[in-house]
Amino acid sequence: MSTQLSTPINRSSAEALSRSKQEPQWLASLRAEAAELAETLAWPKPEKTRIERWSLGALGEYKAAEQLTRVEDLPADVQPYVPQDAGADFIVQRNSGIVFRQLSEQLKAQGVIFTDLETAAAEHPELVQPYLFSAVKKDEDKLNALHAALWNGGIFLYVPKNVDVELPVQALFLTDDPEATFAPHILIVAESNSRVTYVDRVISSRTGDAAPSIHHGAVEVIVKAGAQVRFASIHHMHPQVIDLSVRRSNVERDGRIEWIIGDLNDGNVLSDTTSSLDGAGSTSDVKVISIGASDQKMSLTTRAVHFGKNTDSLMVTRAVMKEQATAIINGITKIEKGATKANGVQTEKVLMLSPKARGDANPILLIDEDDVTAGHAASVGQVSPEQIHYLMSRGISKAQAERLIIYGFLAPVVSEIPIEAVRTQLRELLERKLLS
Repeated sequence: MSTQLSTPINRSSAEALSRSKQEPQWLASLRAEAAELAETLAWPKPEKTRIERWSLGALGEYKAAEQLTRVEDLPADVQPYVPQDAGADFIVQRNSGIVFRQLSEQLKAQGVIFTDLETAAAEHPELVQPYLFSAVKKDEDKLNALHAALWNGGIFLYVPKNVDVELPVQALFLTDDPEATFAPHILIVAESNSRVTYVDRVISSRTGDAAPSIHHGAVEVIVKAGAQVRFASIHHMHPQVIDLSVRRSNVERDGRIEWIIGDLNDGNVLSDTTSSLDGAGSTSDVKVISIGASDQKMSLTTRAVHFGKNTDSLMVTRAVMKEQATAIINGITKIEKGATKANGVQTEKVLMLSPKARGDANPILLIDEDDVTAGHAASVGQVSPEQIHYLMSRGISKAQAERLIIYGFLAPVVSEIPIEAVRTQLRELLERKLLS
C-alpha cells in the first residue's frame, strides 16, 4: 500500500491549520517546525513489522466539529460507552474536535483543569507550553513529527499539588468520518503529591466498507514528585482504521505511573508505551492485553527506562492470536549508568488459537549498571490440553472450557480497569472478538 499523504504536510499547511483555529503564536510555530521535520524524517521501524506497507497516508483533513448540547445526540451504537452517572467528569471527541465537555463543580473547586487541549493552549499557556511534546519528541521520527503538526482536539488534565481526585475522569474518542483527521493528543500534568485516574475509550462507528483511515494518537503524562497517575485506555475500531498510538511518561522522584492498555483494535496496530523513570524511587507498572484476528498486523512495545536510583518497573503483556493474525511483542527494560538499586521485571505471554497465527514475544534487557535487579519471562503456546481435559471432566463443554482458560489468561489485566462499567464493556468486547 502507498504511504503517500492524503493532504500535503508542510510549513505553510501547518501554519494555515493553526490560523484557522486561531491558535497562539507559540503553538503555530511548534506545528510549523514539526511539519518541516516530517518532510525529512523517516517512519519508525518497529521490530519485524513493515508499517510502511500500511495506508499511512490516510490521515484525512481537518474538519471542524459540531458541538453537542447533550451526549444523547451521539450515534446509538456509541451510547453504551457514555458514563451513566450524570455527574461524571467526561469529554467526547468526534473525529477532528471536541463536541462535549462536562466538569463537576467539585473538581473546579479543587483547581483541577479538565478540558480540550486546544482550549487549554489558549487559556493556560503557562501550564501547557512547558510540557507539550516534552515527553513525545517531535523530532524522534516522521510519525511523531506528523502528529505534532496535525493533532486536533485532545485532552488536557491538570491536577494541582496535593489534590486527590477520588473518581476517575473519562474521555471518549470517536471516529465515524474516514475523511476527517483523527489525531487526539492527551497531556496530563500531575503536580507533586497529587493523585488521579484517567480512563478513555477509542472507538469507531461506521459501516464495514468504509475507506481506510488512521487514529494517530499520542499521550504525554508528566508525573511530579510523589504524584500517582493511573491511565487506562481501551481501543476498538473497525478493521479499516489503523491504530497508531504513542504513549510516554516522565516520572519524577517517588512518583508512580500505571498504564492499563487494551489494544483490541480490529485493524493494524502500532502501540508504543514508554515510562521514563527520571527520579529516585519512581515506579512504573504497565499491563497490556491484545487480541489479534483475521489478517491483522500488530506491533506492541512496552518500555521502561531507568535513570533514577531505587526505581522499579513492571511490565505484563498478554495477547491472544486467532486465524492469520501476527503480533510482535517487545518488552524493553533499559537501566542507565548510575541507576543503582533499580529493579525491572517483565513478562510477555502469547496464547495461540490457530496454527496460522503468529506471535513473537521479545523480552529485551539493556543494562548499563551493575548494582541492579532485572528479569524477564516470555512464552508462546496453545491452550493446554490438560486444562481442557480437567474442565471437561467437571461437566464443562470443550468450547466453554477454552473460553474459561482464555478469560483466566487475560484476567490479570481486565481486573485492573478502575471502573466497573468499563470492565463489563471490556469483557463483552473480548467475548465478541473471541467468538467472531
